[in-house]
Amino acid sequence: MAVKEFIVAIELGSSKMTGIAGKKNLDGSIQVLACVKEASSSCIHKGVVYNIDKTAQCITNIVNKLEKQLKTTITQVYVGVGGQSIRSVRNVIAKDLPGETLVTQDMVIELMDANRNIVYPDQEILDAAVQEYKVDSQLQLDPVGIQCSRIEGNFLNILQRKTFYKNLNKCFESANINVAEMYLAPLALADSVLTETEKRSGCALVDLGADTTTVSVYYKNVLRYLAVIPLGSNNIIKDIASLQMEEQDAEKMMLKYASAYTDNNDIDNNMKYSIDQDRQVETRKFIEIVEGRLEEIVANAWCQVPEEYCDKLLGGIILTGGGSNMKNIEKAFQNYTHIDKIRIAKFVTHTITSNIADINAHDGKMNTVLGLLAKGDINCAGSEYNPNGDLFATNTRPTQNENPADQRRPRAATEVPTGVVRTAEEIRRAEEEARIKKEEEDRIAREKAEAEERERQRIKKENSFWNKAFKGLKEFGKKMVEDEE
Repeated sequence: MAVKEFIVAIELGSSKMTGIAGKKNLDGSIQVLACVKEASSSCIHKGVVYNIDKTAQCITNIVNKLEKQLKTTITQVYVGVGGQSIRSVRNVIAKDLPGETLVTQDMVIELMDANRNIVYPDQEILDAAVQEYKVDSQLQLDPVGIQCSRIEGNFLNILQRKTFYKNLNKCFESANINVAEMYLAPLALADSVLTETEKRSGCALVDLGADTTTVSVYYKNVLRYLAVIPLGSNNIIKDIASLQMEEQDAEKMMLKYASAYTDNNDIDNNMKYSIDQDRQVETRKFIEIVEGRLEEIVANAWCQVPEEYCDKLLGGIILTGGGSNMKNIEKAFQNYTHIDKIRIAKFVTHTITSNIADINAHDGKMNTVLGLLAKGDINCAGSEYNPNGDLFATNTRPTQNENPADQRRPRAATEVPTGVVRTAEEIRRAEEEARIKKEEEDRIAREKAEAEERERQRIKKENSFWNKAFKGLKEFGKKMVEDEE
C-alpha cells in the first residue's frame, strides 16, 4: 500500500550515501519506513562532492529505491551539508546610535543582514550563529527594547569553499530532485544527540567519521565553534594496510582487534594477530599502529576547542559516529584531554520506531541522517509510484523551478533556525530581490537629488543680481503706476 505522508532525508557520507524516509507521529515520535544506502567513495571525498555526475547518479538511485519501497513518488528531500573545508569565523558588526536610542527589531535584522553580506574570498557563508549582542558595555541575548548609544552584533559565521557548495547544488539539479531544505549536518546531529543541559553547561561534540572528524563546541546553549578536520577511521585502515594487505582486509582487522587504548601491562608480547593464512603481525606492533594514528585524531580534535572554553566544558565531551564504536575510545580521549566526563552517543534522543536493522543497531552511524529527518516539516510524498513506468508520460517529479519548498510558511529573518543553509536557488532569489530593491532605492535617491537640485537652482536664480534687479524695477514700475492713479 502506498504511503501518503513521509519525510525524506539524505546524508552524503564519504563511504556511503544514506537516504531514509520516515513519518512523524502525533506524540512526537518518528517511524522510519525505509532506508537505503549507496557506495559513494568514488564520488565523495572527505564529505564533499568531487564527481558531480556520479554523485547525481547515486542520489537518483537512492530516491528511486526509496520510491519503490514506499510505492510513492518523492517530490523533495532534506539534505545535510558537511565535510572538509567547513569552518567557523567570528565577526562583529557595530552601529552607533544617536543619544539614548531604543533598540528595535529592525535594527537587529539590519545587523544580521550586514553580517550576511560580508564577503569572504572563495568562501560561502552557510549559516550565521548569533553569539550575543553588546549593548553599550552589557552583553545581551535579546537587545530589543533596551536603550543605548551603540550596539554590536557578535556572530559565528559558518563557511565552506564555494566550489564544494556549488558542486553539491549542481548534483541535485542534475538529478532533477528538489531540495526542501539544506541543513548543516553537524548542527542537525548536535540537536539530535546533545541534551539541553550539555549545551547549556558547555560541551564538545566529536563526530568520528570515516574520512573526517567534526568538532562542535557549545556553551550557554549557543554554538561557539565548528570545524571539520580531514582525519577519520579510514586513516587507521590505511595504516594497517601498510602491513601489505588490501584495505577491506585491514578494515576487518580494525573492527576485530583494534582498541583505542591498551594498558602496557595487558599487552602479550608473544601474541600475534593473523593477517592471512601465511602471515601474522605482532600484537604490540598492531597496537602501536592503531594508537599512533588515533592519538593524532584525538589531538587534532582537541586542538579545535578554543582555549577560552577548554575549562568550561562542564557537560564534558560527547563522542558519536562510526569511530566511536572502537573499544576504549573514551579512555583515549580521557588520557589526552584530561576530561573525565566522556559520553558516547550511540543513538539520537528522539523516540524512533523501526523494523530496519541499521536503525536498530544503535551504533552511532545513523545519528546524522536521523537528525536531518527530525528537522523535516514538509510532506515529501507525491503521487502513487508506477513500477512499470510509462514511456509516453511526462516526468511526474517536479523540476527544480517548480520548487515545492514554497509550501513552507514564510519566515522572518529572526525566525530562521540556526543550521539552515540557503540553496543556490534561494540565494539567486535573494540576490534578485536585493538587486530590485537597490534599483528602487537608487531611483528614489536619484529623483530626490534631482528635485533638490531643481530647488537649489530656483533659489539660486531668485537670489541672483539680475533677478533681484528685475524684481526691483518691477516693483518700482508698479509703484509709479499706483502714484499716477
